Amino acid sequence: MSRPPKAPEPFRIGSLTGSVYVPNLLFSIGQGAAIPVIALVALDLGASPAAAGFIVALRGIGTLVFDIPAGLMVARIGERWSMLVATGTLALVAVGIAQRPSMAVYSALVFLLGCAWSVWALARLTYATEATPLRQRGRVMSIMGGTMRAGQFIGPLIGGLVIIPLGLAGPFFAQALFAVAAAVTLFFTVEPTVHDAQVASEPAPSLRALLRDSGQVLRTAGFVAVAIQVLRTARQAIIPLWGDHLGLGASQISLIFGASSGIEMAIFYPIGMLMDRKGRKWAALPCLILLSVGMALIPLTSTFAGLAVVGLFLGLANGLGAGINMVLGSDFSPRLGRSQFFGIWRLVSDLGTAGGPLLVAAVTSIASLGAAAVAVGGFGLIGAAVMWRAVPETLQADLE
Repeated sequence: MSRPPKAPEPFRIGSLTGSVYVPNLLFSIGQGAAIPVIALVALDLGASPAAAGFIVALRGIGTLVFDIPAGLMVARIGERWSMLVATGTLALVAVGIAQRPSMAVYSALVFLLGCAWSVWALARLTYATEATPLRQRGRVMSIMGGTMRAGQFIGPLIGGLVIIPLGLAGPFFAQALFAVAAAVTLFFTVEPTVHDAQVASEPAPSLRALLRDSGQVLRTAGFVAVAIQVLRTARQAIIPLWGDHLGLGASQISLIFGASSGIEMAIFYPIGMLMDRKGRKWAALPCLILLSVGMALIPLTSTFAGLAVVGLFLGLANGLGAGINMVLGSDFSPRLGRSQFFGIWRLVSDLGTAGGPLLVAAVTSIASLGAAAVAVGGFGLIGAAVMWRAVPETLQADLE
């Protein structure tokens, strides 16, 4: 008598520990170690403050420029090899920067840092989406966001320690080491997904077709992703500027950011559970509304204590949206052309990342820094209205 076929084992969130969470943490620690000293290296090489600021921006420009090519790359070679290429490239680039090259070469290498981050982030998101059922994506993506935040918190501490014996090259050697560790972990833990098997067997839709079919999603959910990123990056710009306006020192401003990050790291998993049990709007709407309110409260502060309270409030608000952009992108992504869609999705959200500081700069030049904070808050409330009225609750149905 033949035995009935064995039922497949249910998906366990912990099964992604080695293939997603640990590499993500290692990669983020390396990023966190190196990013704070990019401008300092530029100044040490002889750049003016304005030129150093532009070199820092080159990393973001590299990410923005490479979002769509990264999607095409993942579609061509699969998630596993794309992540390995990204970590390997990052390690080589970091070692190159540590050798103190010329200004032109340094600028090109910083641009490549952004390109490597784009490939990594997109391949990681595609892999996690393929591996995770719809009703567990909230927790998976929030853990990814949490490990990234933890890495960005730990990384600067490590970078500060290695600067003492190795100088400004130290954080980049640390970045290379953590990138190699992430690559080794990936090599032994990441298995080909269904998407990898389809890469060579099913033709992917063109970018034009994806844009046509996903137009409504990009206009609504994409706008929400932009609004969230504008709020997040504007917060990073306005708090230091307002703190300087109040006469606070760098250590006081850093303390506000550190405490804010601690709150974010403490609540990421409960938020993932909320998204999986109640719906994505239960995280996105509070995140958008509270971030908007917090931004509008900044101009009302006049002391360190007041700005610290608002900073903690903003950390809580941002933590409520841990992983939300990744979850929305995953839920709306089509089965065929998923990585290419993610390239478009990341390009849209990265426009928000770049747009936050630009909005702050534009409104500040016309009116004031306080007006810029209020304007950013107003933009966030528009995003909340779009999320409430125009974006369907993706937990209710499998949109694939």
